[in-house]
Amino acid sequence: TETPPYTVDLDIQNNLDNLLSMIAQADMFAVISFRTGPGRAEFSVCCLEDVGDWYDESYLNDSMWQDQDAQDAWVDMWRYTAQRYRNNPIVVGYDLMVEPNSNEVGSDAINDPLDIWDPEEFYAQYGGTLYDWNQLYPRITAAIREVDSSTPILIGGMGYSGIEWLPYLEPTGDPRTVYMVHQYAPIQYTHQWWDSLDCTYPGTCDVDWDGDDEQFDRAWLDDLLSTIDTFTATHNVPVAVNEFGVMRWEPGAADFMDDQMDLFEQRGLNHALWVWDPAWEPWAEEVDAFNFRHGPDPQNHTDVESSDLMDVIISCWGRNTVRPSSMLTETLYIPLVSSLSTP
Repeated sequence: TETPPYTVDLDIQNNLDNLLSMIAQADMFAVISFRTGPGRAEFSVCCLEDVGDWYDESYLNDSMWQDQDAQDAWVDMWRYTAQRYRNNPIVVGYDLMVEPNSNEVGSDAINDPLDIWDPEEFYAQYGGTLYDWNQLYPRITAAIREVDSSTPILIGGMGYSGIEWLPYLEPTGDPRTVYMVHQYAPIQYTHQWWDSLDCTYPGTCDVDWDGDDEQFDRAWLDDLLSTIDTFTATHNVPVAVNEFGVMRWEPGAADFMDDQMDLFEQRGLNHALWVWDPAWEPWAEEVDAFNFRHGPDPQNHTDVESSDLMDVIISCWGRNTVRPSSMLTETLYIPLVSSLSTP
């Protein structure tokens, strides 16, 4: 739960079990990711800019970044989760926290934010403190390995796991950990609303916020991803891109995604496209900027038969050859039931 006393939310657990069952029926693998947990709510991650609009300030909770008890509860939560799902044959990873972001929100996004976007500045001031994700994820890793020695662990960096924060991650030494980035750069392009399309791909765009347009093309993307090359070479560890995407109406979106996914493939980077379609239909039908199935028309909110962007994505997905049915023998999976007094 998000608030003390930190206990297992059985509704959430049952929902996760149901999701994993549906994923298994679809013959797919799954990574368990926690966006929320003790002392951390969803709202500063998804939609901080909307506070006071469609949700109240009381929904915000980022207290974990200054609360030792909450961080201890994250450790317990992951130990419990790993013990419960360690034998599930489709679970191929534990994503410890989706987009750590204390550099922006601090422990109170409204009244005491940090709003630091320079990694060097952040770590000079707050390295080693409770604000520092680098001091928490090794503890979570150790707790998971107490009960599960094999399931891969996925760790993204601060700054919502942006590529520029990757060099500041400190590898734990665990041989089955994958380090991660979320790749939405440049957001001046990927997050343009349909009524103000200033950047095109390929083309020119003020990608570095200096007031001048720069060349924005495949070479720019290749240079951006060189940060990953340096990290993997320095630490001899794998890196994955477990979120990336583009709003469906961006000019040149198909070429952008084609080049980007090709560069991922050249580097051997596993990558996962971000699309969020919750069960609440009013949301899924209207908040669909990243739903490529709805085509490039911002006024359309239903699936289209095809689009340039959809064709590129489906073509890339066609390279996938490994599914649970292709590598797993039949397994009877029964979740391990243990004490529900831990998060």
